[in-house]
Amino acid sequence: MTVADPNYWAIVPAAGVGKRFSADIPKQFHQLKGDLVAQHTLGRLLEISLIKQIVAPCDPTSGYWAKVRAVKNPRVTLIGGGETRARSVLNGLTMLSNVAQPEDWVLVHDMARPCVTSSDIMKLINGLKNHPVGGLLTTKINETLKTVMPDNHVKATVNREVYRAAQTPQMFRYGILRDAIQLMLQDQKIPTDEASAVEYSNHKVLTIEGRHDNIKITRREDLMMAEVILINQEKYRCV
Repeated sequence: MTVADPNYWAIVPAAGVGKRFSADIPKQFHQLKGDLVAQHTLGRLLEISLIKQIVAPCDPTSGYWAKVRAVKNPRVTLIGGGETRARSVLNGLTMLSNVAQPEDWVLVHDMARPCVTSSDIMKLINGLKNHPVGGLLTTKINETLKTVMPDNHVKATVNREVYRAAQTPQMFRYGILRDAIQLMLQDQKIPTDEASAVEYSNHKVLTIEGRHDNIKITRREDLMMAEVILINQEKYRCV
């Protein structure tokens, strides 16, 4: 299926508290190379002129948003988030319901992935533009993978060639993504990402190989890694 001139929308859920980060404030509001994490992330998405609107489900009343310059851009809208990532994304999809068509594209990106490059985002867009469903950025696994028993003993070594690490953005047709998340939630199941919801609805999801430096900030030490990545991306002009 090829749809003529679909619109592109983005949803960046940011309602989580980041329990593994062990901090008093959400990780998206921590300093990273002179700015807050959220500023870097939203700034990268704003570089993509195809994206008409970026919706960030979050706690809009947080005073930290005043320190994020990107939210002053008319293409960025803060709305209330949900109790889970899936609920937050669904809030964003609902907010777009008056302007988005079923065949439009929705990119869902982690607010905690500030190192995504515009080249990877465009690689995803160009790789999926004629796809009927959508897909996501992934990376190959470099390490040896083990399955481990509850007592921490190794059960087996698995073939890493058939595994990929899921990243974001993940990009799907608006109607397919909305219906897939609603179905999974109605069945009282929690999708771990947007792709898992679409898979649950028996759609074929395409993977697009991304860069390994598109890391997710989950723990405090990830901030140090992200700063080094941003410095090197700028140095080698690979943003």
